[in-house]
Amino acid sequence: MPADCPPTIDPVAAARWAAGPSGAASPWLHEEVARRMAERLSWIRLKPQRWAHWEAVRGGLQAQAELARRYPQAECFVVEGSAGRARQAAAALARPWWHPARWQGAALHVQAPPEGGVQMVWANMLLHQVAEPQALMAAWHRALAVDGFLMFSCLGPDTLRELRPLYQSLGWPEPAHEFTDMHDWGDMLVQAGFAEPVMDQERITLSFETPERLLQELRELGRNLHIGRFAGLRGRRWREQLLAAMARGLARAEDGGRLSLSFEVIYGHALKPAPRLKLQAQSAITLDDMRSALRQHKKNPPAV
Repeated sequence: MPADCPPTIDPVAAARWAAGPSGAASPWLHEEVARRMAERLSWIRLKPQRWAHWEAVRGGLQAQAELARRYPQAECFVVEGSAGRARQAAAALARPWWHPARWQGAALHVQAPPEGGVQMVWANMLLHQVAEPQALMAAWHRALAVDGFLMFSCLGPDTLRELRPLYQSLGWPEPAHEFTDMHDWGDMLVQAGFAEPVMDQERITLSFETPERLLQELRELGRNLHIGRFAGLRGRRWREQLLAAMARGLARAEDGGRLSLSFEVIYGHALKPAPRLKLQAQSAITLDDMRSALRQHKKNPPAV
């Protein structure tokens, strides 16, 4: 496995999940995280003229609508990981012929943006599900124009902290792969060419009336991509044992006996800086790099 891959993610399982179908609606937790991430846009003065939404179907279709309202004149590119979800995104985001936004709003494309073609990349609750996160970061970096910015969120290592000891007590493999710490994400962003990464995190606790509802929520959020997960399908008896263990181990008396599960959510923001010119005794500099450097010099003249 490549060194830049999360150590416990099975690449085959991750690819299968990335290419698979999605539910009719985006997961509730993803929409809630997207809403909180959108609040952070008020800190950013740059108003993108073009932006890209990476994995909108799973990341949040309601968030897509909110961002379209925030940037009504900005052209949008929706990037999906499979042809099936691209069709789903196109159908969900299509505007009726009579809708004013169809004629007055900015264009929307369900395709990858041109290289250097957008000022914002939005990627909600995606990074923790990929086997090669640095390859994904490189794709984001290529899509962004100089001085454009990235907004992303993902799950952190304290996620499912109540479920892991429960599985361990039953002698079962891990219920999920390990999630990367926010400081490691920051380091990877710098290695991918981003600048000034800002990372923060919060913990969200969800409560459920029944273990069946809890299990349904987990299935909507993703899959167990751990390389050492159960090798085959489990039967009805195993499911009954799991539900009983959840009912016993996750109930909180102070919450009326409801079952609680924690999710650590990481938020990240970073900029794409102007490329640095590497000068040697003899150097070849592309015209685009020279133009970019001159524009940056005019914006930020050296202090005298």
